[in-house]
Amino acid sequence: MSETCFEFPVRVYYEDTDAGGIVYYANYLKFFERARTEWLRALGIEQDILLSNNIAFVVTQVLMDNKKSAGFNELLTVSSQISTLRSASIIFTQQIYNASAQLVCQAEIKVACVDKQAMRARPMPAEIAEVLTRVR
Repeated sequence: MSETCFEFPVRVYYEDTDAGGIVYYANYLKFFERARTEWLRALGIEQDILLSNNIAFVVTQVLMDNKKSAGFNELLTVSSQISTLRSASIIFTQQIYNASAQLVCQAEIKVACVDKQAMRARPMPAEIAEVLTRVR
């Protein structure tokens, strides 16, 4: 794993699956969210501190492509990269792989930095933009 690519393991729990034991498609979005949050945490960016300072990151767009099914109890790896970094938004490119390194799902997820009270886009704080520029 390089600094520009973050990998996060996810175990598929029973609650993540449908009646057939296959991951319900919307849960891949949860796996992507966990990986982005853990990457930010690893970079020293704590979202609860941002929220207390009236700053939030919100998903504004998702383009997701399911390639292969994953099932109960599988260990998956979520990889995350930043493909586009703007003053008030980030586009993450993320992939989920199974234990055989087969691509299960991929997505481009656009996240905007917003003023939490006004719910309007705002530039990222300079220190966050600097950290994200380094790992892009």
